Amino acid sequence: MFDSQPASADLPPIPSPSLAAALPQLPQPLPLPRTGQFAGRVAIVTGSESGIGRETARALCAAGAAVVLNGRQAERLELTRQQLAAAGYLVATCVADVTDYAACETLVATAIREFGRLDILVANASISQRAYFADMQPDVFRQVLDSNVYGAVFPLKAALPHLLASRGSVTFISSISALNGMPSGSAYCAGKAALTNLAHTLRLELDGTGVHFGVVHIGFTQNDDDKRVLDAQGQPVPIAHRPPRWQKTQAEVAAIIVRHIRRRRQRTVISALGWLIAIVHTYAPRLGDWVVLTTMRRMRNFYE
Repeated sequence: MFDSQPASADLPPIPSPSLAAALPQLPQPLPLPRTGQFAGRVAIVTGSESGIGRETARALCAAGAAVVLNGRQAERLELTRQQLAAAGYLVATCVADVTDYAACETLVATAIREFGRLDILVANASISQRAYFADMQPDVFRQVLDSNVYGAVFPLKAALPHLLASRGSVTFISSISALNGMPSGSAYCAGKAALTNLAHTLRLELDGTGVHFGVVHIGFTQNDDDKRVLDAQGQPVPIAHRPPRWQKTQAEVAAIIVRHIRRRRQRTVISALGWLIAIVHTYAPRLGDWVVLTTMRRMRNFYE
């Protein structure tokens, strides 16, 4: 015998128009730019409140992407947002420490909430050092290593489902010092070198998914005046001396990074010096070590 109640009796009532209007509405993602090489694409650039990260975000915006800016200093991050927004670029911000996985989940959620998708991750945020291994406190070594390894792994882990859906692009920002090592940079060099093997492993594991994994080895670059690295005790100190003629501008480096992403390259080594280090390390490693040891004696301010 059939129940005389209508089939919809157990369903919740449909709200009246006035009640439905009163219910909270989820924000709609912002419309994405329609022009440029990256039109319709959304990027996260970690460590983009300043330096190379900021200029990479600017270059991606100029190429048509919407970008989520990231950093740990809220005031500086907001200043960068204002600068890019004033130029007509579509940007959002998220204050997040990328060595904290929960913060990285929030960072990715910001991209999805603001723009509805995620196509590009540039893992740029990291801490550098200026200290010899024998002098470093263990917690300082770990801090530098964590920023360079987990600071790339955690954002990627949080972003991966969305990047798989978009067949997107991941770029790890490494250094030419990862190619041959550099005295007074043990933790930094180890962390940057780890990214190369990580990218290679991910290409194998995720082959066929359409996701691009690349590494950019950055050479000597002009820094913001207030750029600091950690000494052996973990105190911020100015970066070691770099001959100006060896340095590229941040904008030049950013343009190379964006070209690397567009071409979906596996590896990009920036500058002739970087390629020289890579070649010497591969084919004449003893010569490379001799050059480094010689510069340690004759150009101590290059490392100390």
